[in-house]
Amino acid sequence: MAFQRRARGFALIEVLVAVVVLAIGVLGAGAMQLVAMRVRHESQLMSNAAQMATAMADRMRANPGQIGAAYLSLDYDAHAEPSPAAPARQCWAAACDSAALADADIYDLKRQVATQLPAGRVRICRDAGMWATGQLRWSCAGGAGAPVVIKIGWRGKNPDGTVATDAEGGYAPGVALAMAGVLP
Repeated sequence: MAFQRRARGFALIEVLVAVVVLAIGVLGAGAMQLVAMRVRHESQLMSNAAQMATAMADRMRANPGQIGAAYLSLDYDAHAEPSPAAPARQCWAAACDSAALADADIYDLKRQVATQLPAGRVRICRDAGMWATGQLRWSCAGGAGAPVVIKIGWRGKNPDGTVATDAEGGYAPGVALAMAGVLP
């Protein structure tokens, strides 16, 4: 008796199903990689903004006489003014007074915001209510007793690539640091 062995292989439908399952897995891994890259980038921007705000708060505490005169007037948008103008008096070359030091601090912060954040913005003001509808906001509603707040943000993007906007039609700050120990 002769036995005939039939070679058994995979049916075409089985191969197609395996290829579809593999393709879905590869697409899912690629999408997850893109989300991870976006989150890492946003995290880096948040870290940079927090470091800028903390450094500026320290500079303001070191020069408290200029808080009302110079620092509180800062509202800089790198999208509208890409290259900040250098202060008239340079504190790097010679001794300077507190007003010139405040101008140098403001210029340095503007330069950092312009170079490290995509279309960044910084605002220093007195604000009693930084939050609106669960988001930080740029507008400042505060009088003499409100805390000094440093707000730094950038134009972010939604996952579909469109520019992210907030309730006010612009983009919300990414970081807001309320300074403690500042005289009203």
